[in-house]
Amino acid sequence: MGSQFSKQIERRKAIAAEKKALADLLSASGDLFPGSDYHPPNRTNWISQLGDLEKLRLSQIVWPGTHDSATDCIGFPFISRPFAQCQSLSIYGQLSIGARLIDIRIQQDRRVCHGVLTTYPIDHALDQIIKFLSDSPSEIIILEIRTEYGYEDPPGFDSFLIDRLGDRLIHHDEAVFSRTVAEILPKQIICIWKPRKAPHPPSGGPLWSAGYLRDNWIDTDLPNTKFESNMKHLADQPAVTARKYFYRVENTVTPQADNPVLCVRPVTGRIQPYARLFISQAFARGFGDRLQVYSTDFIDGDFVDACAGLTLARMEGKA
Repeated sequence: MGSQFSKQIERRKAIAAEKKALADLLSASGDLFPGSDYHPPNRTNWISQLGDLEKLRLSQIVWPGTHDSATDCIGFPFISRPFAQCQSLSIYGQLSIGARLIDIRIQQDRRVCHGVLTTYPIDHALDQIIKFLSDSPSEIIILEIRTEYGYEDPPGFDSFLIDRLGDRLIHHDEAVFSRTVAEILPKQIICIWKPRKAPHPPSGGPLWSAGYLRDNWIDTDLPNTKFESNMKHLADQPAVTARKYFYRVENTVTPQADNPVLCVRPVTGRIQPYARLFISQAFARGFGDRLQVYSTDFIDGDFVDACAGLTLARMEGKA
């Protein structure tokens, strides 16, 4: 018992030290970057409000994403939900506040899940996406759907996605990365389907395979450890203009079993305030041109504004 208590004390000290390291870095260097003063007048349509879409290339967009997007109704309120909920807004709400990458995990029966906890059927999520895109015909999103670890792939799911999303799908083509938004519209969805065992989507088809959305996720609740890991792996990437895949950085940390705080919101809150600092430091360290997909738990408007501002700076040749 005493040994366990001592471990908890040391764990708390480690977390406090890591939070202080980020706070000190913010105090010393600030969180300014190209476009950091920009705030879109209407986040719902922030891409189309940037100006001439014939000048905005897909590779210039910094995509604000949500991690475990379809967990707003996961589990049971006040019982299991706090341990698995990563977003409080509905998918429609996330898109309306400015999210442009949606991350959904499913199980064999096509229900959305996060680990062992389940929520609504995938149709409910897709209905919200389709409604948003109908309301905002000049916006483009990335939709990532994967079979959750430990589950089997839903039978025939690729055909199901193609039927449901239809003419909105942007077909796989690496030339898309150099095209402008105006050239891509009215298509609106880059859908990346990541099955566990089923065949991956073929080249040239309506769906994109797993290799077109990459990341280097680490399982930690230590904010500075995650911050610096994100920095290291981002530095290893080519510039966005030189690569033909999306690379994601997740500004999140994950509850750990050896820590008494197991609810998602207070744990991920250790790193959330430093979203702008990460962008600023990427530029200070010489690789701001590599940031592309930037995801968070419990997305808010300021996170979206940071991504929109950097996108505008790139479009104007200032970043």
